[in-house]
Amino acid sequence: MTFASHIIRHSKQLRNAPGLLRQDHAVLVRWFTHSTRSITSKGDDMLKHRQINNVFGENICACKACSGSMSNTPMFTRSYRTVNSTKVQNGLAARAEGSSVSGMVFSRGNSCSDVQLRRSFATNSGLPPHQELGMPSLSPTMTEGNIARWLKKEGDQVLPGEVLCEVETDKATVEMECMEEGYLAKIIHGDGAKEIKVGEVIAITVEDKDDIEKFKDYKPQSSDGGAPEAPPASTPAKEEAVEKAPSPPEPKAAKPSTSPVTDRVFASPLARKLAEDNNVSLSSIKGTGPDGSIVKADIEEYLAFGKKDLPAAPSKSDAKATVSAINYTDIPNSQIRKVTASRLLLSKQTIPHYYLTVDTCVDKLTKLRGELNALQEASGGKKISINDLVIKAAALALRKVPQCNSSWTNDYIRQFHEVHINVAVQTDNGLFVPVVRDADKKGLSAISEDVKNLAKKARENSLKPADYEGGTFTVSNLGGPFGIKQFCAIINPPQAGILAVGSAEKRVIPSSGVGEFKFASYMSVTLSCDHRVIDGAIGAEWLKAFKGYIENPETMLL
Repeated sequence: MTFASHIIRHSKQLRNAPGLLRQDHAVLVRWFTHSTRSITSKGDDMLKHRQINNVFGENICACKACSGSMSNTPMFTRSYRTVNSTKVQNGLAARAEGSSVSGMVFSRGNSCSDVQLRRSFATNSGLPPHQELGMPSLSPTMTEGNIARWLKKEGDQVLPGEVLCEVETDKATVEMECMEEGYLAKIIHGDGAKEIKVGEVIAITVEDKDDIEKFKDYKPQSSDGGAPEAPPASTPAKEEAVEKAPSPPEPKAAKPSTSPVTDRVFASPLARKLAEDNNVSLSSIKGTGPDGSIVKADIEEYLAFGKKDLPAAPSKSDAKATVSAINYTDIPNSQIRKVTASRLLLSKQTIPHYYLTVDTCVDKLTKLRGELNALQEASGGKKISINDLVIKAAALALRKVPQCNSSWTNDYIRQFHEVHINVAVQTDNGLFVPVVRDADKKGLSAISEDVKNLAKKARENSLKPADYEGGTFTVSNLGGPFGIKQFCAIINPPQAGILAVGSAEKRVIPSSGVGEFKFASYMSVTLSCDHRVIDGAIGAEWLKAFKGYIENPETMLL
């Protein structure tokens, strides 16, 4: 009966809920508590507030139920101070005396409890309203970053769009811009700070220049925080006796073997007697008998040639001294090195690689390159490299065999309609793979220009995320710059293929006449395929198309 009466009483209160929502938008009431007062008496529960900074919009809340006007535009409030305010926790209201809030309020026609505070609190410690700037997530795979350098110093005024600092991400160095006007009050992590987690506070900004000095010794609160507060004591309920299930008996641990471990020397009885008669230690003799046992002949040979001084095994202390005597330098891993290592390890462990190699004659390609470069020099353009022609041929082959221009997911194979070729570039900071977009639609001059600009950015460590994200296939060339004849590359996930290009070399091949031979230049290329996406026949078909474009480069113009 008691439980039923509670349900009836609360159902009556729920019928009055629309009346609650029509009250002033700042009223927050503990609705389902026995100690609440009537909602009609708003006197003491009214939220008295005054605005400190600018408010975009007429009302703090845009709820139709709260203010009577519907607005789909998010409203932004800089900061406001409340007296006898209430803090929403799980839909209930908890009293908080004298708290000052600064934050970003998004109201989308929901209830007042949907407010999200994006900025910091001006706590009772006396700190003025401020904003904590966290380490941003500047790429999809970024979990931590480094501060390369600060372009602003403490006390400087910052305006929207100005660059605050340069952040070294897992792939490049990116500029971090300021989003609001204010003053840089405190730099938490200075130049060269390493391994800062995404979201961790790196700086503090304030709106009033006079508040800068108040943050001189400011330290952000740890994300872990202190010990959690003990929950409030509740009315003790009736304790029910719970019988503990009998725990299973602990298994008796097996007693370790007590047999001593000794370096036993195996020798025949006759060999042992002969060694004892001549005071010869068996441990200094190498046996030639079965399983390395010492026989009589080993003792006689030892006695015939005399007791030679055999080199003693180095002791543990000597081994440690040898290791410590080796000079070495520990080189810290950069963010790009860590990400490259993790992605390549993931690729080799999760992608079933297989490799297809073909030799292509590049005589016609080399001749065409010479003719095009003569035209480029005459017009003031940049020279076209063999790698530019390889990128163009690979892009056209992908358009001809689109199955290779795909990636694997657990539910489907995604086949891309655009061809974006990543080009591997080695720098002092690590390996970068900037992307040449729409390589199948661009001319050789445009591809050459893109590759040179992207390689320059990579060496300067100034690539933007748009410069290396979104590739569908990768080309890695170690032949031209390094003279590597042939190699197998690791697939760059989530792509399904990568082409490894070796160097060109002259070979003697049969000519058209009987007994005649000629010289020709051949280049080895190896296609690494994800067998989940590209079957062997499909990979072979792609290489056939690629070889056709390389050996007959004029077909790339069709």
